[in-house]
Amino acid sequence: MAQGSFPHRVIPLLAVPYVGKAAQERCAQAEVPWLDLSGNARIIVPGIFYQDLGNPNRFRRPGRPESAFGPKGSRIARLLPIEPSKAMTQRAIASGTGVDEGHTSRIVGKLLQADLVERGEDGVRVPNPGTLLDAWREAYGFDRHHVIRGHISSGRGDPLTRLIAETLSKANIPYAATALSAAWLWTRYAGFRLSTVYLPTPPSKSIQKGLGFREEPRGANTWLVVPNDEGVFVGAESVEGIRCVHPVQAYLNLKDHPERSTEAAAELRSQILLRGDDDLQAIDR
Repeated sequence: MAQGSFPHRVIPLLAVPYVGKAAQERCAQAEVPWLDLSGNARIIVPGIFYQDLGNPNRFRRPGRPESAFGPKGSRIARLLPIEPSKAMTQRAIASGTGVDEGHTSRIVGKLLQADLVERGEDGVRVPNPGTLLDAWREAYGFDRHHVIRGHISSGRGDPLTRLIAETLSKANIPYAATALSAAWLWTRYAGFRLSTVYLPTPPSKSIQKGLGFREEPRGANTWLVVPNDEGVFVGAESVEGIRCVHPVQAYLNLKDHPERSTEAAAELRSQILLRGDDDLQAIDR
């Protein structure tokens, strides 16, 4: 708000814990004097000129810097390689992922810094989708999701996944199979015992009863997973009557799974995700 917006003789003063560089520029443009609790200030009013800049933020939140592949960043990483030859503006990326433009700009900046994307006159594109996929998988951790491990006595592998899908569909519960279950449906490679299914919220007691699910980590043949971000459902589609996550998401989830997950990931990568020119291209089923 500019000073002219205030009543006559009133001089506004912005006071906050910390004023970053961008905010300092905004205040200068609006001619608003300011100070922060970190020791910085720029006050230019009739008869007073005071400026002290460069003091660090005393209120910085602890923790690791945000990764380019955090929950929101993963939405961007998932969108870009689907059509690697197509450039996208940051506004289009933000619109396509549901991530605000400021956050999108920061994530794209991190990807640019790591040489995982490139920016041209027409937008941002992925020059080597295989490299982006490798970097994302290295940073990925399945344990960031809420995993409910348990046992369903009715079958294993593909029949078990179909039982889960049928039960959830009848109850109108959104779901998406992932990891070994999805890899099998996408490639028909590597038989499996463990069925892993994403759910938007923790399953109720009635849903667990309908599935015949008994929570028991030891010897579990079913993992019901509540994701840390709903972006995991983006690109999900029906494969042989079962809703599966996008092949990229299934590939990532295989990293932290048992059984023949390494082989299944390699097959998913070679059959669907990467072509001979190392371009990431999900097949259209």
